[in-house]
Amino acid sequence: MLLEKPIKAIDLTRILNNVEIVGDENALVTGLNEIHMVETGNVTFVDHPKYYEKALTSNASFVIINIKPENAYGKTLFISDDPFRDYVKLVKHFRVFIPQDAFVHPDTKIGEGTVLQPGVFVGRNVTIGKNCIIHSNVSIYDHTTIGDNVIIQANSVIGGEAFYFKRRETHWDKLESCGSTIIGNNVEIGALCTIDKGVSGATEIGEGCKLDNHIQIGHDTVIGKHVLIGSHSAIAGVTKIEDNVLLWGRVSINKDLVIGKGATILATSAVDKNVEAGKTVFGSPAIDARRAWRELASIRRLPEALDDIAELKAT
Repeated sequence: MLLEKPIKAIDLTRILNNVEIVGDENALVTGLNEIHMVETGNVTFVDHPKYYEKALTSNASFVIINIKPENAYGKTLFISDDPFRDYVKLVKHFRVFIPQDAFVHPDTKIGEGTVLQPGVFVGRNVTIGKNCIIHSNVSIYDHTTIGDNVIIQANSVIGGEAFYFKRRETHWDKLESCGSTIIGNNVEIGALCTIDKGVSGATEIGEGCKLDNHIQIGHDTVIGKHVLIGSHSAIAGVTKIEDNVLLWGRVSINKDLVIGKGATILATSAVDKNVEAGKTVFGSPAIDARRAWRELASIRRLPEALDDIAELKAT
């Protein structure tokens, strides 16, 4: 998330309170990003020893952290007793939720030839391209960009909140979303699909993608061009799906994975590892499809084999 205008690091301490700044107090903060999306000028946060090194050596210029490390790698640090809480406080400060009293925000940019059917909701900072058809009861949340010739079937939600929580002793604490959603040209999205915005970056659906009904796509997932996704598929956050991939019905993909260009994932598969370009996989967990079919064939033959062994023992 980019800030509307840069702000000095010292000025953030007035928003956060009770944090100690270590480093260049006058350095300019240009954005907020969680660790997967950080760029130079960004503030990120880290509160677990497993990720200290990753955050401190990332592209982020500013880190909210709950220790004083020996080596800050040139970062400006905000020492906090609860980095997660303080990062969320910044998100809420710079990305304020503003209630809306109209179905379509008056500042929405809508291209020539685009049709919005009755009941469509369009939030703030939304751009919709030319010759699109948005069917009834579709909700398009704030900070969404939709290309030309896009079709979205009824009751789909574009740009909903990311599903990202931190466990506390008594509850789950929400990481507020401040990202965006980008839908490319010539995309078709079926009915009752949900595409979450990025936590702080963008969730992207590439040009020419075709989505069936009842599909969930998690935050910060980037889908390439001409990807086909069957119904009831679920794709977790921060996943990269490259061009020309085929996902058949009821496929589940775990977070932080890469599905290589031209890969095929057969129906009902559950993917927990990266898939190489051009591979066809099947199963739960998904493996090479030919191997999976051989394993299933062997299992089906198992009762017969046991009967044969019993007969041999009897003789």
